[in-house]
Amino acid sequence: MTTLISGIPVEITRKLVKNINLTVLPPDGSVRISAPFSVPDSYILEFVNSKIKWINRQRDKIAAVSSVYNPKYISGETVYIWGKPYLLKVESGPKYAFEVSGETALLFVPENSTAESREAFVRRWYSQQLKDRIPTYLAKWEQITGLSCNQWRTKYMKTRWGTCNTSAGRIWLNVRLAEHPTICLEYVILHELLHLLVPNHGPEFQSLIGRYMADWRNVRRLLNAPLSAVNN
Repeated sequence: MTTLISGIPVEITRKLVKNINLTVLPPDGSVRISAPFSVPDSYILEFVNSKIKWINRQRDKIAAVSSVYNPKYISGETVYIWGKPYLLKVESGPKYAFEVSGETALLFVPENSTAESREAFVRRWYSQQLKDRIPTYLAKWEQITGLSCNQWRTKYMKTRWGTCNTSAGRIWLNVRLAEHPTICLEYVILHELLHLLVPNHGPEFQSLIGRYMADWRNVRRLLNAPLSAVNN
């Protein structure tokens, strides 16, 4: 059953569960509820209304990450490296290679390359750019905060800029961060480190991040803005 609550379509499913479970799913921010058979509709309505602010925040995050440009890696496109735009030129070569020359990014590809293989190669290239810079900024913020993660990794994520596994002390950073200004990478590193202390995004977390990065809200807006807007 799908019903409209506070202007948001909510899919409600009855299951053999003990508690109400609320999820906001990519790529369109759809809202789903699984609820016990014994819970009345009126209670579900009240529950969703109590979570509207949280739901809207999650939908905004998904929309922001999903709105990041999605190039096909063909000549004439603009690609971004650490927030700076480059004109992409694709040329044939014996193997994949990526070079930056002045205002141009040169992507060399084999003749049999596909859009998918080009994207996979460029993601690996971005991942390496990220790996080259993470140690410096991670060490900086670990020293400032006194916190330390046990392990960090990079991966491509559609809906999050970073994640923190608090039990393992491990943080993941989105490969797409290499497209954005480095202050955005610093913000996400700080954000995930602080989750080692506070696992949620409540007032305590916001006060803590504000202590270390006073303008974090502006940096977050920069991170979630379309890349084309960053350079205007």
